Amino acid sequence: MINRELIRLKVVQICYAFHQNEGRDMEVAEKELMLSMSKSYEMYNLLLLLLTEIGRMAQRYYEVRVNRLSRLGMENKENPRFVNNLFLRQLEENQQLRSFADSCKYDWSDEYNLVRNLYQQVENAPFFQTYMEQTEQSYEADRDVCRQIYRTFICNNDQLDELFEGRSLYWNDDKAIVDTFVLKTINRFTAGSTADQPLLPQFQDDTVQEFAVKLLRHTLSNAAYYDRLISGQARNWTLERIALMDRVIMQVALAEILTFPSIPLSVSINEYVELAKLYSTPKSGKYVNATLDHIAKSLMEEGKIAKDQ
Repeated sequence: MINRELIRLKVVQICYAFHQNEGRDMEVAEKELMLSMSKSYEMYNLLLLLLTEIGRMAQRYYEVRVNRLSRLGMENKENPRFVNNLFLRQLEENQQLRSFADSCKYDWSDEYNLVRNLYQQVENAPFFQTYMEQTEQSYEADRDVCRQIYRTFICNNDQLDELFEGRSLYWNDDKAIVDTFVLKTINRFTAGSTADQPLLPQFQDDTVQEFAVKLLRHTLSNAAYYDRLISGQARNWTLERIALMDRVIMQVALAEILTFPSIPLSVSINEYVELAKLYSTPKSGKYVNATLDHIAKSLMEEGKIAKDQ
């Protein structure tokens, strides 16, 4: 599940904190990076569990309404389609997700008001009402409505962002990327998926974790060299006048450019330009792009890098 996009963000965050705190060493930074990536995987599982909690809230609403009709001696006309959602049943029974839930100290039942508000929004959504009006239960429709619920009410949810940020500093800025992994997981389920259906692994293979550690090590151990390269392109600017976030982003970018020849140069530069746009000043994207481009051309002329453009 952890990919290079998320790793780049994590390494920039760890290196930024490293520069702000004197006395920190490489070992501490590596431990923080590993912990940060494990917290991203924890968020992934928690967001899958949030879907099941919305299903439980639907069950509560359904039972309350049915019981009220029974007390009034009225015919039960409540629609059980969503409480019988076949995809949510698969998530509930998924062994890997159950194992995580049993070991996790967080429980969505502690966020009753948040989940209730989410479900109330779901009930009022036109796409949900269309789903509830269908005459036959189908797996595809059940999975699709869950995907729409996630995209509409869980992605880009400021309340959830604040909740995650309040629970852990390591969850800052992770959710937008993790959301894509949750949606990918939903798409992987089929009508034939059993309780053994695998979720996304934390790391696809050993090379992903190796990329993270190597990128962090090379950034921190060669920071002075990267600063000299940056300073050489700063013209009349001293390093102290360059925003620290810009410096850190370019340090990590240069570590990647010089350490991983298999990654195209344009890919590396574009990834860090996007990080600069998101996490630094309004002008940082253009500045980082121009500086990295000039440094890369100089290094290629000197024969210090040889890679695809």
